[in-house]
Amino acid sequence: MALWSWHVDDDLFAMDERGFGLWSLPWRKQVTFEELSANIHPSDRDRVRAAFNATRSVAGSYEIDFRILIGDDVRWISARGRGADEGIVEGSMFGIFLDVTGRKQAEEGSELLAGEMSHRVKNLLSIATGLTQLTGRSASSVSQMTGELTDRLTALGRAHDAVRPLPGSQGTAALLGDLLSVLLAPYDETAAFSGRIRVAVPRMGIGEEAASTLALVIHELATNSVKYGALSSASGFLDISSRADAGCLYLVWAETGGPAIVGHPELTGFGSRLIDRTVSSQLRGKLTYDWQESGLVVTIAMPEERLAH
Repeated sequence: MALWSWHVDDDLFAMDERGFGLWSLPWRKQVTFEELSANIHPSDRDRVRAAFNATRSVAGSYEIDFRILIGDDVRWISARGRGADEGIVEGSMFGIFLDVTGRKQAEEGSELLAGEMSHRVKNLLSIATGLTQLTGRSASSVSQMTGELTDRLTALGRAHDAVRPLPGSQGTAALLGDLLSVLLAPYDETAAFSGRIRVAVPRMGIGEEAASTLALVIHELATNSVKYGALSSASGFLDISSRADAGCLYLVWAETGGPAIVGHPELTGFGSRLIDRTVSSQLRGKLTYDWQESGLVVTIAMPEERLAH
């Protein structure tokens, strides 16, 4: 807290040492309002000037919050006093400056968190609504719809459990390897890295939207593998690897040791249509299926820039 006086006739401010320290100015006997204004954030400058002038005609206590610039840092100041020339002495009004930077940062953080939570809830509700409609159109019974929808929503929930901020430029939601391991862990009793499911991808971060999208895709591929592919057999293995080329990430899903593949199965089911459309619309990517004798190999090509979303 710093003390100040404002001589209204010649627009001069006097402050104690704390005041000059608060404004990061060398101490002197007096300073003009314009000199102080040079440190006020440009977006607040006119508002502060108008507010100070208005205090002379408005009775009662007042509080003016504004930002000042200290080098590259922003500091919040609260100016408080009494209006309508109350307590004026020989043309000078008196008040205090408070450093309220901590409080303002906390308020901004709370607003940001509330906005982010609202955004995430709306996104999840939209996804849930879309999944319900699509599952309802393809399901042949209520029990089938309930099971498929529950599985897809559970996959989304597991993906969002893995979502967390990352330091630096690694991404904004989750590590790709962590996300894949969390989603596939239920299909491997001995954990994703040491059992029949092997995940070998570079350490890279992905955004919230990409995490949710990949969760749906990986869930559909895993579900099909458990029903018909490598994960339906005790001797089956699943390897997930990736490579980068010209700004594109290629995620390779390779199954081995499962039932023999006869011909090229037609991909007409809801799950296949869902993941193909999801990769295309959400990730601007492409799915490629290769029905090898040893097992199915699926390649998901995605622009790396889309993975940050």
